[in-house]
Amino acid sequence: MKNKLDRIAKDTNFFLNKFIKRQNNSKLIPAMRYGLFPGGKKIRSKILVDIGSLLSIDYRTLISIGAAVECIHAYSLIHDDLPCMDNDKIRRGKPSTHIKFGESTAVLAGNSLLTMAFEILASPFLKISEKIKIDLIKKLSECSGHLGIAGGQYLDLSYEKKRISKNKIIEMEIKKTGKLFSFCSAAPAIIKRKNSKEIKFFENIGSEIGLLFQIADDLIDFRGSSKIAGKKTGKDQKKGKATLISLLGYINAVKYCDRIILKINKNLKQYGQNSKNIRETLNYILHRDK
Repeated sequence: MKNKLDRIAKDTNFFLNKFIKRQNNSKLIPAMRYGLFPGGKKIRSKILVDIGSLLSIDYRTLISIGAAVECIHAYSLIHDDLPCMDNDKIRRGKPSTHIKFGESTAVLAGNSLLTMAFEILASPFLKISEKIKIDLIKKLSECSGHLGIAGGQYLDLSYEKKRISKNKIIEMEIKKTGKLFSFCSAAPAIIKRKNSKEIKFFENIGSEIGLLFQIADDLIDFRGSSKIAGKKTGKDQKKGKATLISLLGYINAVKYCDRIILKINKNLKQYGQNSKNIRETLNYILHRDK
């Protein structure tokens, strides 16, 4: 599993490095690069490759799309860490972007990475039809804005120190985290020109994977080590964050994750042994320590 993740991370970073080098130089690029590289584990890109392999999508195409996803993810982390949001000073084992470069530069670097994602999807380096590019851009836009990441972050902040129902917490976590995984799962189906019902099938699987990822992330915050995680842990409880752990307890949250994995594997049963890679990834998501 680690070798597969390392390969995807290496190939994605190689693509992003080349893409940024082709850009006209600007004063924001150092802050953009700082927030983007080394760029974490690339689990979102791994899901994209896993689902893409089920539908026989070209690996290089998936890496290009994954690079756009990683730009969106990096932008969201830069903004999440800001003092007006979660006020986190450490990210991926180093000072957060706003600590290193200042708040205004961090905001602008995040905005620039957000827009660069769509530039990647529209670029000639992505060897797919213009119609499919437009469909991908539309879907990624929906998953990144008020219906997705931004809307989920708003709910996350507004739910602090309040008693929130299970359904509302799940809705928030699917928006905040699940929507980007939803795009990663749906993108291969969009490329294959599947019908809307089939695309929705993969979107729903992506939402479930994102929910699993977010609960696993909350479990790391609850019991994990700051040194291993590369970020401060124990924050959720101090801030009164609404999580499934705070509502259900640690053991029941783990059991909930097991049920999510069973449900995803059941839905992908039709792909037989071809779904082995994604089963491995789901197991890794739940049992990782950072």
